[in-house]
Amino acid sequence: MEGIVLRVRLLSGDNVDVTYEQPSAGSEEEVVDHVVSTLAEDLGVLRCRHGDRLLVLYARGVAAVEVAPRGAVV
Repeated sequence: MEGIVLRVRLLSGDNVDVTYEQPSAGSEEEVVDHVVSTLAEDLGVLRCRHGDRLLVLYARGVAAVEVAPRGAVV
C-alpha cells in the first residue's frame, strides 16, 4: 500500500504535512488505526517522510492528526 498523508498539529501550534507508510497494511483504515494507536502511547514514535527527508514524530509533541483526503502538499 502507498503511504498516506497526515497533517500533524504540534503542541507548539505549528502544522507539518508528512507521509507515513506501512507496507504490511492492507487498507488505509489499518494504517490510520496504527497511527492512532501508536500516538496514543506515551512513548509512541512514527517514522515519516517530509519531502525527501526522514522525520521521526514523537507522540508527546503531537496535539492532533488529520488524514488528508486528497493529500497535502509535501
